[in-house]
Amino acid sequence: MADSYVWGWILCSVTTLVALCGVAFKRRKENGISATRTESVKSVSVSNGECRSADGIDADVIIVGAGVAGSALAHTLGKDGRRVHVIERDLTEPDRIVGELLQPGGYLKLIELGLEDCVEEIDAQKVFGYGLFKDGKRTRLSYPLEKFHSDVSGRSFHNGRFIQRMREKSASLPNVCLEQGTVTSLLEEKGTIKGVQYKTKDGREWTAFAPLTIVCDGCFSNLRRSLCSPKVDVPSCFVGLVLENCNLPYSNHGHVILADPSPILFYPISSTEVRCLVDIPGQKVPSIANGEMANYLKTVVAPQVPPEIYDSFVAAIEKGNIRTMPNRSMPAAPYPTPGALLMGDAFNMRHPLTGGGMTVALSDIVVLRDLLRPLHDLNDAPTLCKYLESFYTLRKPVASTINTLAGALYKVFCASPDQARKEMRQACYDYLSLGGIFSSGPVSLLSGLNPRPLSLVLHFFAVAIYGVGRLLLPFPSPNRIWIGARLISGASGIIFPIIKAEGVRQMFFPATVPACYRTPPVKEDPDLKKYSKNNL
Repeated sequence: MADSYVWGWILCSVTTLVALCGVAFKRRKENGISATRTESVKSVSVSNGECRSADGIDADVIIVGAGVAGSALAHTLGKDGRRVHVIERDLTEPDRIVGELLQPGGYLKLIELGLEDCVEEIDAQKVFGYGLFKDGKRTRLSYPLEKFHSDVSGRSFHNGRFIQRMREKSASLPNVCLEQGTVTSLLEEKGTIKGVQYKTKDGREWTAFAPLTIVCDGCFSNLRRSLCSPKVDVPSCFVGLVLENCNLPYSNHGHVILADPSPILFYPISSTEVRCLVDIPGQKVPSIANGEMANYLKTVVAPQVPPEIYDSFVAAIEKGNIRTMPNRSMPAAPYPTPGALLMGDAFNMRHPLTGGGMTVALSDIVVLRDLLRPLHDLNDAPTLCKYLESFYTLRKPVASTINTLAGALYKVFCASPDQARKEMRQACYDYLSLGGIFSSGPVSLLSGLNPRPLSLVLHFFAVAIYGVGRLLLPFPSPNRIWIGARLISGASGIIFPIIKAEGVRQMFFPATVPACYRTPPVKEDPDLKKYSKNNL
């Protein structure tokens, strides 16, 4: 009997200890999340609720970052009469190896924002589609541009030149102030973001206040953690080269080589230069310093490029200007925060294989512009925050289509030892080679001209079914049936997690989201209110 009591006490003690550990771990985790959210936020006290800046600049909107999203947004809001204060870490011309291809859907948004002249005078090249290469075969995929003006097409260019043109255009507006400085934290009072603290080029610290702060500080954002729950994935890295005086197989086209282990991209960025991006899966790449990278490019990659490009590709390797950049993807997971909003790569990223980042950013700006236009006063932060929750749903058709396609295509285009994945990759190439709706449909999705998530899912599974059909005809065998079943299962395993991260309801049933129907907040006239009371 005594033994049973002893064992009972031991069991009770262990259970209690486990429960206490669980509670402690949960609290520690919650505190960690809270600390992460607030590490880039400082509390301030703003007298009388007014947003006055210590640097002497009064603004309706503060924009952190002047890249593609920040510059375009500054010009758009400035043109609508808002006083805009833009703070950018470095105003010199950026030198990047991505953000160089603007899809036709993005160019249409550029026209809608009145920024189409920013692709002029920078030696930008028109892009009319893609060349797709696999195992010595090739096919041309053209953008479906028949219904558009002759000037509508994709554009490829030096990213830095494009950004400088947009910065110049936004700074030309009298109500837009473009300043160089590093934003160190957001300023918060009672849960509302009131502005930012930043350091200027000479090291002095300033504070700037505005009713609305929009964070567009790019993929390396140090402010996003206080405004969203970032789940950044790095599936691969790009190795960038510039080929000079290279004649591409298809002029004014992007080129995608379905190589082993992953795709290789070529597209013109000027009249004499072609950008090459070699995708390397994972986060580790061969060393550039000790020559491993050059050797990898010459021995593994070079034999897989089209013969027309081979000599220029090897010459670019020997020239030695090889650069790398990690490819990030991050679904949008915002914390609706009064007084603040995230935009651009700070908010949402996808694999750059499809060149859709700028199209998503410009589309987001059009959505936000249309939401803000009816508002004359942005000072009621809680009401504005509730109203702007509709932004997260209204952006979904374009954003989710391009994001999902980028993630799914990358996984399909990568080589795999698995036979079912090989069949899916081959089926994708053959499906696109059929022409007609089988090529124009997927290309219209990729280009941003037809942002319909349902159409994307239908085409994706049409590719999978086409692959199964090829396996089962003319005579199915148990092995082929098994591979076909795994092909469908693998296709589901590729696209459904991406859709889940994007949000099933927002993607396919946006009309069921209450935030879609938010109306602009109307500030009641105090004189009218007084008159109404007196007449009751």
